[in-house]
Amino acid sequence: MNIVVFETFFCFEFRIILFKYSDMSVYFSFKEIISAFMVLFAVIDILGAIPIIVSLRENNQKIEAGKAAIISFVILVSFLFLGQALLGLFNVDISSFAVAGALVLLVLAVEMIFGIEIFKNDSPCGSATIVPLVFPLIAGAASFTTLLSLRAEYNILNIIIAVALNMLVVWIVLRYVYYVERLFGKSGIYVMRKFFGIILLAIAVRLLTGNLTSLIGSF
Repeated sequence: MNIVVFETFFCFEFRIILFKYSDMSVYFSFKEIISAFMVLFAVIDILGAIPIIVSLRENNQKIEAGKAAIISFVILVSFLFLGQALLGLFNVDISSFAVAGALVLLVLAVEMIFGIEIFKNDSPCGSATIVPLVFPLIAGAASFTTLLSLRAEYNILNIIIAVALNMLVVWIVLRYVYYVERLFGKSGIYVMRKFFGIILLAIAVRLLTGNLTSLIGSF
């Protein structure tokens, strides 16, 4: 068992192994955190949801930024730990789910890049903080799929940190939505949405090819 081992890698990656036993290890990787953060940021797309948030507030629906961020974090992290066990009930391995998740991410990226709607938003109406804000806008099906896809690639600690950082961004946007809208402007949000759509598409292709190769090799 090795506790706190420092390892330096190329591509400016700095990794701190906090716990290692047999094939299981928990480590901090700046590179993985940034990568996972960008994937989740693109999927959650809180900047793209600004018009929806503004519309909810203009309709006098109360939105509690702190509550929305905390509940979303709890739901996402819970699914990160319990999702794999849930898959086990259906005899689905993480690599197979990662391939399916990559396909979903690919479709989401196409939506963001080309401005078309493929996924229909058929969520029930209710409280603005929980529905539609927490679910499905923040912690929805796409986020769940993405988390398990990321788990096939990255260490769980780095994914949790990436989720926490995204929830911080969510809180800032919800708390200061009018200032954020004014800061970036409609054209700025549009450009960012396209940019992250392209990044998401590239990551989806990498997840798809990597896990598909792994699945083919297992036969």
